[in-house]
Amino acid sequence: MRIDTNDLISVTDANSKGVSKLVAEAGEGRQFVLIKNNKPAAVLIGIDKLERLQQLEEREEGLKLLAMAVVRSATGTGRTVSLEEAADRFGIDLDDLDDDAGEG
Repeated sequence: MRIDTNDLISVTDANSKGVSKLVAEAGEGRQFVLIKNNKPAAVLIGIDKLERLQQLEEREEGLKLLAMAVVRSATGTGRTVSLEEAADRFGIDLDDLDDDAGEG
C-alpha cells in the first residue's frame, strides 16, 4: 500500500484541524496516517474502506484453509490421527498440558 505524503498528519496537526473535519474527509474517501513521535501510529479511514479490509481478511482466512485442504488432499494418506495418538507418538502427556494451562 502506497502512502501519499499528503495523507500524513501529526497528532498535533490533527488536533488543530479537528476530529469532525478529519472524519468528514475520511468518510469521503480520504485516509490519514497519524504520526506520533515521527512514527506512523494510526490510520483514519472511512467505514467503507474498513468493511472492505475486513472482507479481505475473511477471504484471506478462507484461502489459507483452502490451501491447507489442497495440500492435505495432495499429500495425505487419508488416515486421520487423534490428538491422543499424536501426543503419544511424540511423547507428550496431555494431562501435563492441562496443568500448565492453568498456571498462566
